[in-house]
Amino acid sequence: MADLSLIAIILAVVYGVALVCVHRILLTYRTAQGAIAWIIGLLGLPYLAVPLFMLFGRNRFSGYVSARRMGDQTLAPLLNQFEQQTAAITSPQQEHLSDELQVLCKLARQPFTAGNHCTLLKDGVATFDALFEAMESAQDYILLEFYIVRSDRVGQRIKSILKRKLAEGVKVWFIYDDIGSAFLSGRYLKELSSAGARIASFGDGNIRRRRFQINFRNHRKLLVCDGTIGFVGGINLGDEYLGTAMDQEPWRDTHCRITGAAVLGLQLAWLEDWNWAANDIPRLNWDAPEPDPDGENVLVLATGPADPYETCTLFFLNCINNARSRIWIASPYFVPDFQVVNALQLAALRGVDVRIIIPEKSDQPLIRLAAYSYLVQASAAGIGIYQYQAGFMHQKVVLVDDRYAAIGTANLDNRSMRLNFEITTLSTGRALVRDVTGMLEEDLTKCRLMTERDYRDRSHLFRLCCRAVRLLAPVL
Repeated sequence: MADLSLIAIILAVVYGVALVCVHRILLTYRTAQGAIAWIIGLLGLPYLAVPLFMLFGRNRFSGYVSARRMGDQTLAPLLNQFEQQTAAITSPQQEHLSDELQVLCKLARQPFTAGNHCTLLKDGVATFDALFEAMESAQDYILLEFYIVRSDRVGQRIKSILKRKLAEGVKVWFIYDDIGSAFLSGRYLKELSSAGARIASFGDGNIRRRRFQINFRNHRKLLVCDGTIGFVGGINLGDEYLGTAMDQEPWRDTHCRITGAAVLGLQLAWLEDWNWAANDIPRLNWDAPEPDPDGENVLVLATGPADPYETCTLFFLNCINNARSRIWIASPYFVPDFQVVNALQLAALRGVDVRIIIPEKSDQPLIRLAAYSYLVQASAAGIGIYQYQAGFMHQKVVLVDDRYAAIGTANLDNRSMRLNFEITTLSTGRALVRDVTGMLEEDLTKCRLMTERDYRDRSHLFRLCCRAVRLLAPVL
């Protein structure tokens, strides 16, 4: 009888926790499909589903929300200042912006800033050369935030520069992600810390607030030097972007160098993350430079699960729905939800040139399989899905007509749209739009247009696997 009583108690506790999880899902779910799947799992297999839900189930990063809303009082005025500027987007300086761009200002809680200059960095070599030069030239401080940091040649070069600048009196603050940089050696971090760098992992926020979940990741890659020059894009700190390894496919990726007031937008995004991770507000340069009359209008859009909206999803939908002649998107991970698929179909049906560039060879085999399952829908509507052949394409780029281009860290998948902290810079500058157009046109010459037959002519088992993997889209 004692054994039966113990089993009954355990069952009651497990199902009680499962019901608490179901209650939370019903109050906070964003998609009915995901909610139904979790509820079925929690009630049918609670022993398995409850631990999984604890790790992967939540879609709101409550601790970060608390840090943003009730954090250090020094941060609040900066956030309010940017929000007030955004609320005034109908001012004379912003009247020329279309409705679609004004919507993005509201999503970003920042205005477009004028007089910036953006330089397209087409590959890892160009990007690292520019990053190294900017850090070498820093006079006051260096802010880094990267999803993946490796202690390989690139990582050692970064460490060497930072230690040298620290010895010169330049301050260094460095954020890395626990999951992306899981294999970064403690020795690497200890050397930088001993040299005077302030270092925090994005998961450190769980010490003072709620636990950090591995489902939430800081996928941002940015660098700011002295508040005057910034970088953002898809490139992490690792040798794979140099394409020098004989036994490795070359990585094709893109970054962007920015000067002007938009750098302060990058800096604000970094500061929110640092405040979460380290509970600290460093003194930084917030003096915006005089805008260059020949410069570009630039918006910094930081997105993540702490936002009141699904900001990243709305960004993509806004771009797709407002495209007039073309929407070209390069993304290594193509597992969109039904909203994005429907928007792409509608754009193609109204005559927009819709092209999606994805890699033929991927570091995520499951995501590569899932992409095939979209071919029938894409072909029927006239959406072109192109497989990049010359290595692993990892860039995240959006081109809308000849009007604006966006470069950042967000992929066309559920993880970027709902779970990751991402950052994108969007420019209406003619020079950058022209450069991005030329870059993507060159990439397309190295691509193969996929057709419905790439899916239908494969084995039944292959098609079954593609459809099955697509069901896992919310957690891929």
